Amino acid sequence: MSSEFFPNVAERIGFGGLTSTEPLAFKVYEPDRMVLGKRMEDHLRIAVCLWHSFNWPGTDVFGSGTFDRPWLEGTAEPMEAARAKLEAAFEFIAKLGAPFYCFHDRDIAPEGATFAESAANLDAMVDVAAEHMERTGARLLWGTANLFSHPRYAAGAATNPDPEVFAYAAAQVRQMLEVTHRLDGANYVLWGGREGYETLLNTDLRREEEQLARFLTLVAEHKHRIGFTGTLLLEPKPQEPTKHQYDYDSATVQGFLARHDLLDEYRVNIEVNHATLAGHSFHHEVATAIAIGLFGSVDVNRGDYQNGWDTDQFPNSVDELSLALYEIVRTGGFTTGGFNFDTKLRRQSMDRYDLFHAHIGGIDTLARSLLVAADMIESGTLEGPRIERYAAWDTGIGAEILGGGASLAQLGDRVAAGGIEPRPRSGRQEELENAVNQRIWSADRQP
Repeated sequence: MSSEFFPNVAERIGFGGLTSTEPLAFKVYEPDRMVLGKRMEDHLRIAVCLWHSFNWPGTDVFGSGTFDRPWLEGTAEPMEAARAKLEAAFEFIAKLGAPFYCFHDRDIAPEGATFAESAANLDAMVDVAAEHMERTGARLLWGTANLFSHPRYAAGAATNPDPEVFAYAAAQVRQMLEVTHRLDGANYVLWGGREGYETLLNTDLRREEEQLARFLTLVAEHKHRIGFTGTLLLEPKPQEPTKHQYDYDSATVQGFLARHDLLDEYRVNIEVNHATLAGHSFHHEVATAIAIGLFGSVDVNRGDYQNGWDTDQFPNSVDELSLALYEIVRTGGFTTGGFNFDTKLRRQSMDRYDLFHAHIGGIDTLARSLLVAADMIESGTLEGPRIERYAAWDTGIGAEILGGGASLAQLGDRVAAGGIEPRPRSGRQEELENAVNQRIWSADRQP
């Protein structure tokens, strides 16, 4: 099998600008461009995921794989195929110029007949990944364990009614957390894809919550035991494949962590399409996570407005992403997190080079959104009106209420005495929407 899987891309994808007609060139993204005192690459911290991009052949529930993926040919010996997959992935990452990547344990190493065999396979492939990282300079944004694909996890992992499944999942996470530490990963993600229920008829909600809390406690304890300094991230999702998951959205996660004394141990990895499945906008989930102190990282994708499931499409809306980036950048930006492309090509995008076109478009969308967000921050487009709207809480009766200087009875007496007669004020929503659009529509922001 050829060691070069993308020979038509001779070198790293470069910047062409908005007038470029070269499809394999960035139109907006310039890694070294300074935005609000920081390099664009350092603001966005872009990662390529190995599962959808390199481990998925383009199957769906109605059909077999459609993609041109020579590294997934079924005739190869499993470990040989795993090495070819990593060669393809790191060739792509290097030519794209992505600074990070993410993977599950089963993305890079085949599952064996026993846990010991699976663990040995993973250890061997981690050595290979480390060599590719040294050669290309790519870093690990986060690692995670696949606790959802194998039939043993049909009823969940940590929330499974069988404690032996819980133990097996714990063994997988232990190894993968140690692997992430070994590869100097910036974060470790726990996605509870099947930690939920399909029917309440056979589900003990209290017991399953206790099991999940115990599992997360064990993970946090092991993180400290091995000296891993990265961030532990939970990935909220409301449903699919289960009817209901216990990490429905960021606010639900915050409540769960508070109940089980885990608020200091975890942050959230927000996925755009999961936010919309929960009935929220991505902007809402980002703003909520920041407000409650849980914001960590982002899986950047989108759903299809005509479909009610997790289609994981590449992002292409500056309108949608600009406001989320505004919230992120105005509060200091990412620390250990970043934007991971947890995204799928459409099944009709069969050519392996479609991976480049999709990532280039998604990265340019993020870059343009970053420029819009920076423009809004510098101009005070939203910050000024927000401060003005709540200014009355900083003085007078507002400060008295928040400072504990007024009881309910005292406030009631003041109103009854006629000393307080509030007048409604406009929220100016349409004016602010116009102001945001003006920034999005502004003239070319190229230097």
